Amino acid sequence: MAVPGIDVTALAREARATANPVVGLVKVLTAAVARVDAGAADHVHRGSTSQDIVDTAMMLVGQRTLRLIADDLDATVNALGELARAHRDTTMPGRTLTAHAVPTTFGLKAATWRQVVLDAASRVRRVLDGGLPVSLGGAAGTLAAYAEYGDGTDDYAERLVNAFAEETGLAAPTLPWHANRTPVADVAGVLAMAAVALGKFAVDVLTLTRTELGEVTEPAGGGSSAMPHKRNPVLSALIRSAALQVPALAAGVTQAGLAEDERSAGVWQAEWQLLRECLRLTGGAAYTAVELARGLVVHPDRMAANLALTHGLIVSERLSATLAPLLGKARAKAVLGDASARAIEENRPLDAILAESAEVTAVLDASKLADLLDPAHYTGAAGRLVDRALEDD
Repeated sequence: MAVPGIDVTALAREARATANPVVGLVKVLTAAVARVDAGAADHVHRGSTSQDIVDTAMMLVGQRTLRLIADDLDATVNALGELARAHRDTTMPGRTLTAHAVPTTFGLKAATWRQVVLDAASRVRRVLDGGLPVSLGGAAGTLAAYAEYGDGTDDYAERLVNAFAEETGLAAPTLPWHANRTPVADVAGVLAMAAVALGKFAVDVLTLTRTELGEVTEPAGGGSSAMPHKRNPVLSALIRSAALQVPALAAGVTQAGLAEDERSAGVWQAEWQLLRECLRLTGGAAYTAVELARGLVVHPDRMAANLALTHGLIVSERLSATLAPLLGKARAKAVLGDASARAIEENRPLDAILAESAEVTAVLDASKLADLLDPAHYTGAAGRLVDRALEDD
């Protein structure tokens, strides 16, 4: 990126000799100020250390990026809320350990996605509201040089930090934090949580878009370089890719908390690329998730077809709970076990098998049996759970 008056390439090369870009930058800025006011040039970087500048820059970049991410997370939350409301009672297979379990609703699934993203957005905003701190500690965190250059008052250094914080829009820390990397770890931590939250949404969409399921489709699929028929779920793939990377990168940032002495060698430098990638990847995932949530196409017909794949076995739990007090728990289990095996072996509906059982028909008439076998009638509190999740929406 071109910066007027600054040769960024030369600055980067010079940074290798000092392990950070600030030394070279100070030279350039001092020369630039001197051309305007020679006396003012003496005040450039006076009392500061390189880490003060880099850490403050990290917090400024983090603050600005987290605000953008928070806005995108909020937009995703709103879009998922609309999906949950629209499909409050759309019945679909609930899956555990990859297999059909019991019926659920797409509304509850969307509400769950929403809640996870909402929690992540709340964490991001708590870090922002808590105030990312400015860094101003001087050579070893005592602010000695600032005080030496100051007006002689006891609180000069404190007033200087507060003024610097106000000027930058960051918070004034209680203490200098050169060797306390908690502020950086906090940023990385909420980025990891946000990436994982979005990744959960993406992973489920990737599963539901499989050809064999077809319960949702992305708003715009990517083509294949080799197969003309392919419509790849590219938005979900991009989000998942970020979600797989950011937690590992954030762990590296957290390790930088092992900073020795008053200022560390190599620790704060190690954070730069890791945090940058966390911000970049999470920002991209959050932006992409808005498009995915707003444009996701839901296919209730495919959900209904998939519910029927197991010939009614998806509601066997409900049948067991109903028959147990009528036949006895052990006998009900045996009858349903035999009927379920026959339904699979004979590729017949469970209701037809049960209708042939004298034990079952003696305690359940045809209408009751049909009701028990309707997946839409066995979604538990799903609807109320969606309502509760959306109460404040």
